[in-house]
Amino acid sequence: MNVLITGACGVTPRAIARSLRASSVFGDARLVGIDAGGNWYGFYEGLYGRVYRVLRPDDPGYGELVAEICRKEEIDAAIVAPEAEVLFWSGREFPVPALLPPPSLVEIAISKRKLYDALRESGIVPRYGIVSREELLERRGLELDGTPVWLRDYSDASSSAKGSIAVTEPEEAYAWAYLNPEIQSYMVAEHLPGRNLACTLLFHEGEVLKAGCYERLEYLMGHLAASGITGNINRGRLVNDDRARALAEQAVRLIAERTGETAHGLLTVDFREDRTGALKVTEINIRHVAATSALAAGGANFAEAQLLATLGRLDEIGEPVPRFPDDNVILRDIDGEPLWLTGYRELAVGEHPPETPG
Repeated sequence: MNVLITGACGVTPRAIARSLRASSVFGDARLVGIDAGGNWYGFYEGLYGRVYRVLRPDDPGYGELVAEICRKEEIDAAIVAPEAEVLFWSGREFPVPALLPPPSLVEIAISKRKLYDALRESGIVPRYGIVSREELLERRGLELDGTPVWLRDYSDASSSAKGSIAVTEPEEAYAWAYLNPEIQSYMVAEHLPGRNLACTLLFHEGEVLKAGCYERLEYLMGHLAASGITGNINRGRLVNDDRARALAEQAVRLIAERTGETAHGLLTVDFREDRTGALKVTEINIRHVAATSALAAGGANFAEAQLLATLGRLDEIGEPVPRFPDDNVILRDIDGEPLWLTGYRELAVGEHPPETPG
């Protein structure tokens, strides 16, 4: 079987590829990647049988080039990963079978402002507003009472906490706006200091086929970002959080109801806890996340389930909500393959991990 993965060289698509490699169903599939370039490591890593460099979705000829590669490589099914490509294909017919969210849901989810506007009345998003760079430079536009507020860029498909910082006074906001001239408008929201969770959901015609949550604990090179958040964790854990799972499903269904569409495809809902411990939706990603391979190791193989659903093999997907062991950890480093371990605890000085030679 030949499977195409788009955006193949990015962190998340490579996690999708690792998940398929670990699958008992698709472990022997031939993986073909396409990527616009930029992260050149992925072209030579060896996760794929072949990786093509392609145009970006907004370039003329992108769609036909993808179709040509699908014909040439005799692709049977595809997983569309980056948000820009999900956006492009959600309103079009992909050249081979692919499971994608409906177009109007994608249009809302990919825009943080549209998402927050759509969910405002539900009470499940933070209190928020919009402020221009000019206002911040004039030390206006923020209602500050000593409690931090969260500033961030909210352009479509923005990720990795782009332009994000917590500020408590107008001078901090002024300095941040001055240092980020490319961001002309910010979303300002209540600061959420609690746990940072995410829930991935796979829908098929309104039915949840697979669900799994994880918690972000520490970020790669977080000390280099003003927000402390870089978008990629170096430590986290899989969690059994029915509250987060239910809220994630509620958020997606509310958007689908608003657009008159049926919940369909793979989406990841991000949360933070407010000062009272209540969960608030901070964004909906129309794609897998980097923790996909850890979720697969823990028994929630979303790449496998998505491919089975794409092929109409729904009865092979298995338990919708696998249970994870409580004592697990996700560990990631820049140059190493991500690890998922159970029976985890912090080592004492002088200890070594179990089953380590020597």
